[in-house]
Amino acid sequence: QVQLVESGGGLVRAGGSLRLSCAASGIIVSDSAMGWYRQALGKQRELVAAVTSSGTTNYADSVKGRFTISRDNAKNMVYLQMNSLKPEDTAVYYCNAKNIFIWWSQGTQVTVSA
Repeated sequence: QVQLVESGGGLVRAGGSLRLSCAASGIIVSDSAMGWYRQALGKQRELVAAVTSSGTTNYADSVKGRFTISRDNAKNMVYLQMNSLKPEDTAVYYCNAKNIFIWWSQGTQVTVSA
C-alpha cells in the first residue's frame, strides 16, 4: 500500500520560511516523479514544484527563486523548502507521486500572515 505522509505546515509571518516533508512508503521516490501541489480556498489545485526520477526540477513561476524541491533517496523522502513566504502562498499543500499510478498525501495547511 502506498502512503505519502507529509508534515511541516503551519502559520508563519510574511517573509518567513517553512519546510514541508513528505515521507513515502510503498513506492521508491527516486523511481517516481514527485511533486508538491497547493490549493487555496476557492481556487483550483496547482503545481508548485516537481522533480522527475532523473532529478530534473520545475517550478511554478510564482515560486521560482523562493521554493526548492529536493529528494533524499536514502530516506525515501521529498522536501519543499519555502523561503520568503507571501500571504498568497497560503493554501493546503499536497505531496504527489506518479509512476504507473498517481498518489496524494493528506494535505497540510500553510498559512502566511501579512
